[in-house]
Amino acid sequence: MIIKNICCIGAGYVGGPTMTVIANKNPNVKITVVDLNHARINAWNDPDVNNIPIYEPGLSKLVENARGKNLFFSTDVDKAIHEAEMIFISVNTPTKTYGKGKGMAADLKYIELCARQIARIATSDKIVVEKSTLPVRTAQALKAILDHTGNGVKFQILSNPEFLAEGTAVQDLLSPDRVLIGGEQSEEGIEAIQALVDIYASWVPLERILRTNVWSSELSKLTANAFLAQRVSSINAISELCEATGADVDEVSKAIGMDSRIGPKFLKASVGFGGSCFQKDILNLVYIAKTYGLNEVADYWEQVIIMNDHQKGRFADKIVSTLYNTVSGKKIAFLGWAFKKDTNDTRESAAIYVADALLHEQAEITVYDPKVTAEQIYADLDYLNLRSPEENRKYVKVVNDPYEACKAAHAVAILTEWDEFKTYNWKKVYDAVIKPAFLFDGRSILNADQLSAIGFKYTGIGK
Repeated sequence: MIIKNICCIGAGYVGGPTMTVIANKNPNVKITVVDLNHARINAWNDPDVNNIPIYEPGLSKLVENARGKNLFFSTDVDKAIHEAEMIFISVNTPTKTYGKGKGMAADLKYIELCARQIARIATSDKIVVEKSTLPVRTAQALKAILDHTGNGVKFQILSNPEFLAEGTAVQDLLSPDRVLIGGEQSEEGIEAIQALVDIYASWVPLERILRTNVWSSELSKLTANAFLAQRVSSINAISELCEATGADVDEVSKAIGMDSRIGPKFLKASVGFGGSCFQKDILNLVYIAKTYGLNEVADYWEQVIIMNDHQKGRFADKIVSTLYNTVSGKKIAFLGWAFKKDTNDTRESAAIYVADALLHEQAEITVYDPKVTAEQIYADLDYLNLRSPEENRKYVKVVNDPYEACKAAHAVAILTEWDEFKTYNWKKVYDAVIKPAFLFDGRSILNADQLSAIGFKYTGIGK
């Protein structure tokens, strides 16, 4: 089966970049990315590719290469579904905020809406690919909807979870560790799997393309994120022990990371992990475990989230206690708001929760981030619904210059590991802040000795 026309429902952080790379590597395949959000599609179609809605190094160039040739962005969802032979579902699966499973289970209403729309529009056989991160057995629900439309159309459901990391998404897509494709082990299922394998094989070595049953594929995505988050929480737990005992977490991390059985990745102590996946996927895993009565399994993974929340709260508490147990009326400069460098994504960013804790202590915050807009920062705070939008704008100021952010600040806090922060004239910052000059490095990216020599009272994680 040779695929010539692909539709992707959802132009977000997975759908947009993934389809852009597929389009670049499969010039003979028409790729249409559709979304009901007109503003988002307009941004993807902006003549200036630097204005596309997602910032990822290298992404704008790839969009420029393929857009208008075999890559299209549209709000005409029905037309794209009708024409496509293969449909990727890449819509949001947020944590439920209502009903059974509230606060833990994935909300699958958007997935179901997609399935019902596909069932309503399709007049020819389709391969439907789960690209969104979904709980195990979601494919069963999709198939139940699609197979009972009464219009005679046959559907094959594949699971193809994305393992890209924000900030390195383009490189992760161009040279993936693996591509995972799960499907039915029937003759039709194997043929559908092969059709998707052929798409990826245009640039991914076959030995990196793994074929599994659909349930293993769905669970693998949740498990991968849970394991990565677990490593972050583990080293953060040790960072607190280091502070209490006089050990240095960076030295401990290096020592254990040189063990080939452990390895060095995701062992950087910090203010905590964020992003759209880790917390959501672990909570989903916890809910699934509880659903099957596996309470000890659920408790084990829930502790990863508890430790991450503790680390963010501990960082805020350290700022308050160091500033003589009060930050009321004091200006705290935040350098960074994105949840990690090289992305403008702020979902579950540690900065949001540290800011909230300091605002609760009546601090005044000034924020600088090279890629995150003031509109997004205020939206993040408003979403917490813990104070009025007017209060958020009164006590949080967003500026476009890092030195302005630090001017007359009682403390500077680094919340995102942007590389540019390492290049600043820190003597200039020191001269502009209120003395004593407190600097809290939540990402451990600066040289403590150099900053101390300048005159800063430096506080790092796990030091």
